[in-house]
Amino acid sequence: MFLQRLLQFVGWPITAGVIIALLALLLFPQLRGTQQPTPTANSHANTGVVSYADAVTRAAPAVVNVYTEKRVVQRNQNLSNNPFFRHLYNNSNIPQQERMQKTLGSGVIVDDSGFILTNNHVINGADRISVLLYDGRYTNAELIGTDKANDLAVLKIQIDNISAITLGNSDNIRVGDVVLAIGNPFGVGQSVSQGIVSATGRWNLGINSAENFIQTDAAINPGNSGGALIDAYGNLIGINTAMLDETGASFGISFAVPVDKAMNSLRQIVEFGGVRRGWLGIGVTQPSLEFAQKIGAEGLVVSEIDRDSPAEKAGFKINDYITHIDNVPLLDEHSVAKSLINIQPNAEITFRIIRNGKAREIKAVAAFPPTKT
Repeated sequence: MFLQRLLQFVGWPITAGVIIALLALLLFPQLRGTQQPTPTANSHANTGVVSYADAVTRAAPAVVNVYTEKRVVQRNQNLSNNPFFRHLYNNSNIPQQERMQKTLGSGVIVDDSGFILTNNHVINGADRISVLLYDGRYTNAELIGTDKANDLAVLKIQIDNISAITLGNSDNIRVGDVVLAIGNPFGVGQSVSQGIVSATGRWNLGINSAENFIQTDAAINPGNSGGALIDAYGNLIGINTAMLDETGASFGISFAVPVDKAMNSLRQIVEFGGVRRGWLGIGVTQPSLEFAQKIGAEGLVVSEIDRDSPAEKAGFKINDYITHIDNVPLLDEHSVAKSLINIQPNAEITFRIIRNGKAREIKAVAAFPPTKT
């Protein structure tokens, strides 16, 4: 009896203490044995939030602002718009004024010796070219040469302690890859825009004569031309060249010259003073569906052979059906252009063709393009 009373007397405080402790743990989680993690600068890595700050930090010091000046002669504008005086402006004795027209763009330092890639249209006709570096230094630039077919130009600066960008491989990019465009849009200073690769191998756009663009939805505006298109790790994969609309604003469809093609142009300009492209003198067209089904293979039909061209000397004939170039299968006219765009003079190219239902190989040696007269 005494023991029962003793347990009743001691039990209710213990029960009350347990209840109070449970309530305290519910109301104050920090009293539990495991602590809540404290957010840190790197905690975004575990939450799915991604920053491209490291990529920009790697690439941005190699991206420069390019400023050009060109002498422009103009007549007195106050009178030239007046219909009464307009006919007088055909007279060479009318006084003329000279002014300096300024343009802006971007460029990318691609090696430690000071070579810069930019667009040809950025420096075209310029009498003076200047470069503003990422660290605020300002210097004159020498024009080494241009590749008008790809809208590229190579500049050289003589200055110490410069940062060259890390080169990527544009052949490895895929649709959907994250890309960043770095440049000087509208002259506001270096800026970064982010997007994805929306297409590769874009051509037949009427922008350049040799087209094989990376298409991106990263904003590229006036002033971005010649700037860097980088991957998510800060590697250069393209030189920003054009946007779909030239009205002054980006509409989410922009184009860049792949870095592999751009660097090939740079090397030739530095070594030879210009870009040397091989010439075969052959034209191709898509076959009809019935013709392709009859042959039973993808390919292109030879539709044109220039006289005295390497193609004629190699033995090509009209209606030959080309299925491979150097073991690369052909799917469309663009695949021919992509296979031959960087061909060098004196290079031997192997074609696999079908003629009169029989497969054969033809070897042609590329030559320098004929001089236009």
